[in-house]
Amino acid sequence: MKHAVQKDTTLKQKQGIIRHETSASLRLNKFVSESGYASRRGADRLIQDGLVMINGQVAEVGSQVFPQDTVSVRGETIKKADDLVYIALNKPVGITSTTDSKDPSNIVDFMNYESTIFPIGRLDKDSYGLILMTNDGDIVNKILREEYGHDKEYIVSVHKTFDQEFINQMQSGVEIYNQAAHTHEITQACDVERIGPKTFKIILKQGLNRQIRRMTKALGYRVTSLKRVRIMHVSLDNLKPGEWRYLTESELIEMNHRISQ
Repeated sequence: MKHAVQKDTTLKQKQGIIRHETSASLRLNKFVSESGYASRRGADRLIQDGLVMINGQVAEVGSQVFPQDTVSVRGETIKKADDLVYIALNKPVGITSTTDSKDPSNIVDFMNYESTIFPIGRLDKDSYGLILMTNDGDIVNKILREEYGHDKEYIVSVHKTFDQEFINQMQSGVEIYNQAAHTHEITQACDVERIGPKTFKIILKQGLNRQIRRMTKALGYRVTSLKRVRIMHVSLDNLKPGEWRYLTESELIEMNHRISQ
């Protein structure tokens, strides 16, 4: 596997900009997420599976971690990450947004970063463009949860020309099957703009699995190219597929402001 390449190796990650609440002890899932081992949701799964220990004892969901405690996951001692990193990657087609090392196309091996990081959300294997990577498990839900209303922008091409009615239907909502909820639902209203005979821009606040592909399919169209160009205020800019960069100080300041609302 070829590995991702840092666009500008002279740039370093600014520290101390993203702020989180502090306390004398931490919930175990928060401790695991702050170590960079997994997101909070991933940490919960590890705890439920009995793979996390505190001071040599199998931990329970909701356990607290105190400064003197030793925490291990799958026998490996972990600690809170000293330096937090926030990375913008242009994920190429063919790379899977998973931390599962059994998947040969997993994004962690592709990044080949010097410490443990994981993706914030997902971008399906057949799509390319912006995805954020971090070791800050606390920030994941604050960016991804639908109620926070953080938007994501995509450039999409389909296999045939479309008319204004297609744009109108995409904007107003399309009925698709929600696999997680096992029910049909109409997608939320969103901004859609034609930028070519077969190409449009779409801005979503929802994050349903393969949502754009399923919306277009429901209307009789097949996606031929899907590129994410923006998440919140962070843009892909001129990153080429396979290139990554650290988020800038100004991007981190704005992110801290948005997730603190």
